[in-house]
Amino acid sequence: MPETMNFDTLKAAAKKGEVDTVLVCAVDMQGRLMGKRFTAVHFIDSAHDETHCCNYLLATDLEMATPDGYASTSWRQGYGDYIMKPDLSTLRPIPWLEGTVMVLCDLLDHHTHKPVPHSPREILKRQVARFEAMGLTPVMATELEFFIFEKSFDEIRKSGFRSLEPISGYNEDYHIFQTSKEEAIMRPIRNHLVTMGVPVENSKGEAEAGQEELNIRYAPALATADHHTIAKHATKEIAWQQGRAVTFLPKWDHRRVGSSAHVHQSLAASDGSNAFFDKSAQYGMSQLMRHYMAGLIHYARDYTWFMAPYVNSYKRFMKGTFAPTKAVWSVDNRTAGFRLCGEGSKGVRVECRIGGSDINPYLALAVQLAAGMKGIEDKMELAPPTTGDVYDARKVPEIPNTLREATITLRKSKMLREAFGDGVIDHYTRCAEWEQEEFDKVVTDWEIARGFERV
Repeated sequence: MPETMNFDTLKAAAKKGEVDTVLVCAVDMQGRLMGKRFTAVHFIDSAHDETHCCNYLLATDLEMATPDGYASTSWRQGYGDYIMKPDLSTLRPIPWLEGTVMVLCDLLDHHTHKPVPHSPREILKRQVARFEAMGLTPVMATELEFFIFEKSFDEIRKSGFRSLEPISGYNEDYHIFQTSKEEAIMRPIRNHLVTMGVPVENSKGEAEAGQEELNIRYAPALATADHHTIAKHATKEIAWQQGRAVTFLPKWDHRRVGSSAHVHQSLAASDGSNAFFDKSAQYGMSQLMRHYMAGLIHYARDYTWFMAPYVNSYKRFMKGTFAPTKAVWSVDNRTAGFRLCGEGSKGVRVECRIGGSDINPYLALAVQLAAGMKGIEDKMELAPPTTGDVYDARKVPEIPNTLREATITLRKSKMLREAFGDGVIDHYTRCAEWEQEEFDKVVTDWEIARGFERV
């Protein structure tokens, strides 16, 4: 059963000696948990109100490099502080770490104490607030796909990331026997997350050797992003404790299918009912849902970078791999970029299949909400569904198939600039540019093997 925790129960647990460590965590641009380990005594005494971090945490890449070109911070500006403001409603135990609890933080400007506008959690909060002003609550869910490997993170790193062997030898989609072999990892992931208050529904084998999927119950958008981030972190730590490695890289081998993070979404009315459902309408889709989906699909090219933020992300978009290549919708059809699920029922919703397992969930959810809101505001008309094998569909919008292309559509997006502000979009455009610049400097193994002798 989930262990409820608030500030009072934390104080009581610390007094009894049951808790001695508090992880105070912010979410960076890559969707990772960054922060400090506090003694429980000091957190309770003062750090529960605020602590500080370097403002470069929202201006680094995966390697923690400090690229130039960010307006928010730089070497010239001296890399000052942000305030980490703990959101005490997110306090939760970490069952796999003895005597330890976690809290998520919002990031505030050190001087003004106002929210940092390009902070991922703040970006999502602002989009949620737009719907709440209309009496609607975005309700969403993400699916996490990842691979488990035979060796540990350290063994794989020391080998130069070569000879990667998944934990199983064959496609384990829905496979009970093979996934039983992985229960030493998956069972504690499921159970520990439930204990933390993350409402895990199930795990299953996915469509490749060593690939698992974790499914978490529908929740309000901010909670969904929190759950996704915590679950991803938990998966890595628990696998590490078992001497195994996992990866959320969308495409670690060109011969294998990639890993996704599909996003399911609907809007709840003030009475809790599904505002996307109209039992008298075709497929059970309300007019509100049709406008929302029209915006979601129309602006898919604008926000693709937030669904696929790295060079590697675009290796996943390939025909016949269940990763979409076209920005169209279809009814219960996994070849489309957007799938209508639960047609004709109170659970009707739209699934966006563009995102890879490398998404920052706060950003990915926020941009989809912004696109859906634009569809509602402009009363956009939804085109008829595409049928059949959507990979072969012609004269329909293509999802950007390179980071370079997605960076261009991001930079030029009027919709995103209206929704988030120029400063936020310029900030993340610089993030996209830096990733491409770093990749362009590198000589890859493929180039050497292909041309070393034969050029």
